[in-house]
Amino acid sequence: MSDAQSDLESQIAFLENTVLGLDKAMASQQQQILELQTQLRMLHGEIKTQGARLDEVDTTSLDAPPPHY
Repeated sequence: MSDAQSDLESQIAFLENTVLGLDKAMASQQQQILELQTQLRMLHGEIKTQGARLDEVDTTSLDAPPPHY
C-alpha cells in the first residue's frame, strides 16, 4: 500500500469515529429536548390550574378594610 492510501484510510477511520460520536451526542440531546418539552407541558398545565384557582378567590374580602376601622 502506498502512504497516500494509508493516510486516506486513517482519515476515513477518524471521520467515521467522529460521525459516530456526533450521532450519539445528537441522540442524547434529542432525548433531553423531548424530556424538557414534557416538563414544560406539565408546568404549563400547573400554571393554568393555579391561575384558575386564583380567579376563583374572592378578592372583595381582601380589599375591605380591617374591622377595627
